[in-house]
Amino acid sequence: MGKLIERIVSDPKICSGKPCIRGTRIPVHIILDLMAAGENFEGIKRAYPNVTDEDIRACLNYAAMLADEEAGVSA
Repeated sequence: MGKLIERIVSDPKICSGKPCIRGTRIPVHIILDLMAAGENFEGIKRAYPNVTDEDIRACLNYAAMLADEEAGVSA
């Protein structure tokens, strides 16, 4: 899991600091939106040829980590 999360970076100079896939300007939320819309790994990789399976898994892992953090917060 640790290696996956290393694929996600946040740099104020890239995409206004939104979390992106390392080495790209592809925000995590774009990949997650595509997955939520029913796109599969192959479709995402066709749309973004420089994205790998591991990058997509890293985006999913990142979302899971955020959801887990939110679960510990009471409203």
